[in-house]
Amino acid sequence: MDRTKPLTGELLRLKDEIAQYARDYGLDFPDVIFEICDYETINILASQGGFPTRYPHWRFGMDYDQVSKNYSYGLQKIYEMVINTDPCYAYLLNVNPMVDQKIVMAHVYAHADFFKNNYWFKNTNKKMMDVMANHATKIRRYMNQFGADKVEDFIDSVQSLDNLMDVNFLYQSQNNRKPKKPEENKDEEFDSDLQSHLKTFLRSKEKTTTKKEGPEKIPKKEDFETSRETDYLPSRDVMGFIMEFGPLKEWQTDVIGILREESYYFLPQRITKIMNEGWASYWHSTIMTQKALKASEIVDFADHHSAVTVMGPTSINPYKIGIELFRDIEYRWNTGKFGKEYNDCTDMVLKSQWDKKTMLGREKIFEVRKSHNDVTFLDQFFTEEFCDRQNLFTYKYNPRNGKNEIESRDFIKIKNKLLLSLTNFGSPVIEIGSSNYANRGELLLNHLHQGIDLDIGFASDTLRNLYSLWRRPVNLVTKFDDKEVRFHFDGEEVKTIQ
Repeated sequence: MDRTKPLTGELLRLKDEIAQYARDYGLDFPDVIFEICDYETINILASQGGFPTRYPHWRFGMDYDQVSKNYSYGLQKIYEMVINTDPCYAYLLNVNPMVDQKIVMAHVYAHADFFKNNYWFKNTNKKMMDVMANHATKIRRYMNQFGADKVEDFIDSVQSLDNLMDVNFLYQSQNNRKPKKPEENKDEEFDSDLQSHLKTFLRSKEKTTTKKEGPEKIPKKEDFETSRETDYLPSRDVMGFIMEFGPLKEWQTDVIGILREESYYFLPQRITKIMNEGWASYWHSTIMTQKALKASEIVDFADHHSAVTVMGPTSINPYKIGIELFRDIEYRWNTGKFGKEYNDCTDMVLKSQWDKKTMLGREKIFEVRKSHNDVTFLDQFFTEEFCDRQNLFTYKYNPRNGKNEIESRDFIKIKNKLLLSLTNFGSPVIEIGSSNYANRGELLLNHLHQGIDLDIGFASDTLRNLYSLWRRPVNLVTKFDDKEVRFHFDGEEVKTIQ
C-alpha cells in the first residue's frame, strides 16, 4: 500500500531490540514486517480486516465510517494491527509516542508467536495477502461482467451465512478441506495447490448444459440429486453446502467459494480472541516492565496499559480476562496449586499458603498457548478463586427501573454463562438436516438449542437470504419454551408452524 512506509531510524532499531527480547523469552515467530502509517490509513486497514486490498463492498465503507467516527469522538483508538501471514505484516500509527511504539511491537511479536504455534491456526493460508488481492480482482471482473449491483446483492446474501460455519473444518489441511464425493476422484486431475473453491468452480462447468448463462428459473423438485447431498448431511458448513449443491451459476459458485475461504481464514481469530489478546498483553507487559521500559516511561506505560486492560461494568474485556488467566496459570504452576493433592485439600488456610515451589509456570503457559481455544481455555483454567479475585458477576436488565442489575455472583452460573457466550464463537449452532424436506426439494435447518432462544428477526432475515440462494422454500426448526417450532419461508412470508 502506497500510504504506508517502512520503518527507519530509531523505530527500526527498536524493532530489532524488541524482537530479540521476545526471542530471549522463548517466543517463536516468523519474520514481521512493520510499516508506519497515518490514522486514516489504519482506519482503512481496520475496516478491511487488516488487508490493504479487498473486494469492493459497501460493508467496508460502513466499517470505515464507524471507526473514523469513534476516533473523532474519542471513543476508540487503534494502536496496532497485525495480519496472520508469513511474513506477518503489522502497522504502526505514526503519531504514537515512542513508548506506545515499543508496547505495540512487543504486542505484535506475541501475536505472531500465537499465530505460528497455536493449533487452531495450523492450517490457515499464510499467503492470504496475495489471495485477498486475487479475490478482489475476480469479484471486480464479475461486477464488470454481470453488474455491480447484482454481484453486491449476491454477496449480501452470502455474507449473512458467514457465522454458520463448522469449526471442525479447521482440523483439515489446506489440500483436503472438502471431502470428495464417493463416486468422484476428479480432484487428482487438478494441481494440489488449487484452492478448493476453484475446484468447485471448475466442476460446476461439467454440470452446465449450455456455455452461455440462460435466464434464471426456479428449480423443480426433480432437479435435486438428493443421493449425493445426503452424504454431506448433517452439515454445519452451510456456505459450503450451498456452494456444492445450490442451483447456482458458475460465477455465483465462485463468489461463494471466495467468501467462504475468507470466512474460514478469520475463524481461528474469532475462537481464540481471549487467548490471543491475553497472550499478547501478557508478553508486552513482561517485555516492557522487565526489559524495554525506561524510568521516564513508566507512568505513560502504566496509563496506556491500564486503558487497554480495563474491565467495563457490563462487558468482558478479552485483554483483561486473557492476561489475568495466563498470569494465574503461571502462578498456580509455579506454586504447585494444581493436581489431586491440592484439589482434595479442604483446609482453606493451608490452600492459601500453598507453595511447593514447582516453578513450572512459564512452561505451562507455553503449553496452554499451543493447544487451546477460548472455550477449552476457560473451561479448564477459569477457577472459583480466579472468579472471586476478578469480582465477576452476571447481570440482567430490570424493566422496572430501566437499568442493568447484578443477577448472581455464583461461580457456576458465571462460568456457564461465559462459556455459553463463547461456544461456537457466540453464534447459534445451525446445521442442515435435509435438502429434500417433505420430498419437495426444500432446505431444512436445525437449531441445536443450548439454552438461548434464536433472535426471530435475525432468523427471518437469514431464511430470506437462504431462499435467494437455494431458490426453494427454506425451513428452520428450533425450540421456544421447550416446544419445537418450525419457521417456513416460501419467498413471500415467514410462517410459524408448531
